[in-house]
Amino acid sequence: MIAVVQRVTEARVKVGEAIVGEIGAGILALVSVVREDEPKDVAWMAAKLTSLRIFRDSTGEKHFDRSVLDVAGSVLLASNFTVAADTTRGRRPSFDPAAAPEVGRVVFEQLVNAVRATGVTVATGEFGGDMRVSLVNDGPATFIVNSRGE
Repeated sequence: MIAVVQRVTEARVKVGEAIVGEIGAGILALVSVVREDEPKDVAWMAAKLTSLRIFRDSTGEKHFDRSVLDVAGSVLLASNFTVAADTTRGRRPSFDPAAAPEVGRVVFEQLVNAVRATGVTVATGEFGGDMRVSLVNDGPATFIVNSRGE
């Protein structure tokens, strides 16, 4: 499982004109389920997203001191199979590493449930939807998180 994680002051996902997910301060994670993902990847990613120390301390002086749990932030999870793209050859990305949609949907929902189980407020996009994601990146602070350590 691979995620592009951004510390945000706000973020939202629209499908058409409808807002389907929205948060204030917290984390926006664009998440791709890859073919090899197992339950341990879901558990690892949920723990990493909620414990990653990417927020400033209460004084604002230490930049990477607190997690989304520590700051009572929210998490917006948006499925995004393109995050798993292989761009090493040619000019057109290959999406072969991404899980098939029917598998990706199930594993993504498992991630949503695992993050919610930590007590963090979670919003989501629409799996497979033509989403428009908007955000205010705080920092900017953007991280690539990979459950396989790649």
